[in-house]
Amino acid sequence: MITNEQRERVAGWFAGRLPAEWQSAPAQVTVDREEITVVLTIPDVGLTDASEPALAEARAGRASAFREDTRERRMEIAQEAQHRFERKVSWGLAVGEHRELWTHVAAPVMTRLRQPQRMVLDTLVDAGVARSRADALAWCVRLVGQHENDWLTELRAAMESVADVRAKGPAA
Repeated sequence: MITNEQRERVAGWFAGRLPAEWQSAPAQVTVDREEITVVLTIPDVGLTDASEPALAEARAGRASAFREDTRERRMEIAQEAQHRFERKVSWGLAVGEHRELWTHVAAPVMTRLRQPQRMVLDTLVDAGVARSRADALAWCVRLVGQHENDWLTELRAAMESVADVRAKGPAA
């Protein structure tokens, strides 16, 4: 389990390491066992009279330009962080309402399912909702994450409290 202190250390390091000109707001840093995801926020495009499609394309263009212009420095920072925190670093960007992630980790997860659960996945595949059982399972996990976000947040907070109490206890 990743503790709040570990998350704060990683976020603090990136806050100090990222160039100020890359951020119109503090970077959003998310940490799990395999990956650190850093989402930068840059200023929105200055098109006030543009249509929604034009605005969406302008934001996508700004994101693409930022990605290319900062690639070398981002990779240097990622290598430092990967060495320091022993996790892969992925990047993303927010420009106004436009948000995108680049080259993020898709970690394999092994699970054993009984026939009723496999049938759910097979139904999603047969209906064309997913290409494979793996895609169907990922779809289900995303759906639970979207609809049960408050409960998952509460559960994570409870787990952090347990980890804090364990850390204060006697050494094994």
